[in-house]
Amino acid sequence: MRDEMKKFGKVAVLFGGKSGEREVSIKSGTAVLAALKRQGVDAVAFDPATEALSELSRFDRAFISLHGRFGEDGTIQGALELMDIPFTGSGVMSSSLGMDKWRTKLLWRAVGIATPDFELVSETSDFAAIEQKLGLPIFVKPANEGSSIGISKVKQAGGLKAAYELAVVADPLVIAEQFVGGGEYTVGILGDTVLPIIRIVPKNEFYDFDAKYLRDDTEYRCPSGLSAEKEALIQQEALQAFRAIGCSGWGRVDFLMDEPEENKEQNHYFLEVNTSPGMTDHSLVPMAAKAAGISFDDLVVKILAMTLDGKNVG
Repeated sequence: MRDEMKKFGKVAVLFGGKSGEREVSIKSGTAVLAALKRQGVDAVAFDPATEALSELSRFDRAFISLHGRFGEDGTIQGALELMDIPFTGSGVMSSSLGMDKWRTKLLWRAVGIATPDFELVSETSDFAAIEQKLGLPIFVKPANEGSSIGISKVKQAGGLKAAYELAVVADPLVIAEQFVGGGEYTVGILGDTVLPIIRIVPKNEFYDFDAKYLRDDTEYRCPSGLSAEKEALIQQEALQAFRAIGCSGWGRVDFLMDEPEENKEQNHYFLEVNTSPGMTDHSLVPMAAKAAGISFDDLVVKILAMTLDGKNVG
């Protein structure tokens, strides 16, 4: 096994960084680094916030465990491409698009992929008109942040302005999104394989930062509770949604379901793409991989192995 791992050469595990998700990234990267070392890979920690990118020239490839800005938005991917270093996950354009929830939704809408209705919000917006158009409640979120940073749920008329002011601190681009109340789900993508769907059931108001990383009472249901036919359909469409913005390698697509109504089939709406998902002990892709019979260590090696054919770089 250790001789086989020599094909990867020296691997930089990129984690930390300087985004608002730094602490989560450190947890992900630490877990990935440990897994690679257990498998005999010559892997080394690399934090772009404290080390010069020029130092990456001594590595043969990179495993990106950065989340958020400067790690998931195409910037580090561009630097690695310029240095001709293969890396995990999607390329420059798709990483940038995937990070931008507004432009992802515009593209999905253009190609006929269902996504909750939305409006771009600015300080000059008619907040009351947006509330009336989308209906209450409304989710308000920074377009270019992850881990639910800056997100809030507007439940009362007149609350959109305050929610906008919270979100705009994190990003100048803010979207208001129609509430879809039938449950939140996620689909992991691993190359050409779509992993089992997970239903996320938080115990607080919604699946916020605390529910994702700090609380131990969030439920993750896998099997998801969807019918086999519905799950297969959504898995297929999730892969289409992933590829529609040019993503490759591995990632995660989140979606929502309509509230169930008697004698009516529930619709599903794709929410966003994660091109560098978490790899912590609370993370969803490792959870789905485990349900598919793939251990964490094997998952990490499978992701890294995709850098050998170059299909995930571009």
